[in-house]
Amino acid sequence: MNLSFQQTLLRLWNLACFEITRVFQTKSGLLALFAFLLVWFLILYYPVNSAFEFISSPLFKDVAKKMFGALGLSALLSWPVPELAIYWLIALYIFPIFTIVITSDQTCADRERGTLRFISLRATRGEIVLGRFLGQLVIMACLIGLSLVATVLMATLRDSQLLSFGVLKASQLYFQLVILVLPFIALMTLFNSFTTSSKKVVLFSVILFGLGPMIISLVEYSLPILGYLEYLIPGTQIYDVINSQEQGLSIYVLPLSQMMVFLCLAYVKMKRSSL
Repeated sequence: MNLSFQQTLLRLWNLACFEITRVFQTKSGLLALFAFLLVWFLILYYPVNSAFEFISSPLFKDVAKKMFGALGLSALLSWPVPELAIYWLIALYIFPIFTIVITSDQTCADRERGTLRFISLRATRGEIVLGRFLGQLVIMACLIGLSLVATVLMATLRDSQLLSFGVLKASQLYFQLVILVLPFIALMTLFNSFTTSSKKVVLFSVILFGLGPMIISLVEYSLPILGYLEYLIPGTQIYDVINSQEQGLSIYVLPLSQMMVFLCLAYVKMKRSSL
């Protein structure tokens, strides 16, 4: 390993660590963390904690089978840990939202304060983009892991024999959720490359996910040859991921590809823009 590569890794590590520590040193970071903990406390206390009674109750068992079967989710009813099944359904949709909120401020605040130019004197723009992305990835990976540990503990308190399966299944879900949020983090990195406010980043995200599918549907209706445009928006594969155990890892090619595209665009925009 040559010296320049070691120095690059060191700068990436420092940039990533700065992102991690900033969560606990800024009001916005602490507020986002508090909101995450509060929402997941409510989720774990109500729907997840009641998963076993809901699925096993004779009154709701037939209803659950019909409802899950109609949605193509009947395989989830066979999981030995129903808490993880309900967790999985909720996490697939709520973690992308949390990712947008928590990772919305990567470089825009530094650009507004003028400190991004100072950072660029000690790291390349590519290192800034990748370092901030990695820092946000570590934060989201920790939050996902924390929510899974709480879910497994909740299931184990109900039945200690579920510990081994719960840990194994939670490890699998952890990997899948981390892959799922990658393009959302990268998209926030892209938005941060040309904005000066995290509020604008969130606003752009709302516009993209709110109006994007409608605009793409109109374009695809007029020009069916452009049917692939829907793959430009992260999260289009979420429904397919629900029963991913039957489909293998091929469904994760899309989020990984989206991540690479967004990071490359962020690097190009950061390289060409003034700091």
